[in-house]
Amino acid sequence: MDPATLIGIGAALAAVFGSMILEGSSPMAIFLPAPLMLVFIGTIGAAVAGGVLPDAKALPKLIKLALTAKVAPPDRSVEILVKLAERARREGLLALEDDVANIEDPFLKRALEMAVDGTDSAAVAEILGAEVDTKRDSDRRGAKVMQDMGGFAPTIGIIGTVIGLIHVLGNLAEPAELGAEIASAFVATLWGVLSANLFWFPMGNRLRRISDMECAQMDLAIEGVLAIQDGSNPRLVEQKLHSLLPPVEQSKKEVA
Repeated sequence: MDPATLIGIGAALAAVFGSMILEGSSPMAIFLPAPLMLVFIGTIGAAVAGGVLPDAKALPKLIKLALTAKVAPPDRSVEILVKLAERARREGLLALEDDVANIEDPFLKRALEMAVDGTDSAAVAEILGAEVDTKRDSDRRGAKVMQDMGGFAPTIGIIGTVIGLIHVLGNLAEPAELGAEIASAFVATLWGVLSANLFWFPMGNRLRRISDMECAQMDLAIEGVLAIQDGSNPRLVEQKLHSLLPPVEQSKKEVA
């Protein structure tokens, strides 16, 4: 699990609650049931209304993915592909049948199975490329749900504040309670802005980032398998795949 999102959200919440304590306020003052229910349930409801039912069903999975997903290091795929290229160069493509069963990456495994089965390289590239495009589109839809929630939350928070102020105006005969009621009314706006900028937008960005990394690995796997299928020199395969790695990973390899 990559804890970046959990660490970031935790640090942001610590900053919010820490600033409240330094100002002499209690963090518990913003944990009011009515604003919390309105903002979070209302935000989810608005997002569901703007999409289709499968999007709503996927929301728990999207949240879990945004918080806990981890992408395997891309250089590990390069190492595997280079070793396969070396064996294919020595013993032929069919010799990779035994190695395919030990591949953990399901996409790379399918790609190698197609190559070993004798599928034309153009067909391999077309089929696997379409799979990458489909995944990218699906991931974008998931990220968009989070982005939409980030857009809805502040507005729904304002609705909550207006509801609270209507209640305040209906109780002007009790001036002693007006201060506390007005403060409570603005809690909804606070949670709307806070949830959008600390939860929904960051998680949407995280989903897009994970998708980009996974699709890049899939593209790398396609290039590697096509090179193996063409019988390319393992050293050239390594150089080609290395050029597809992110700059940070390339720097690590050069240092090593």
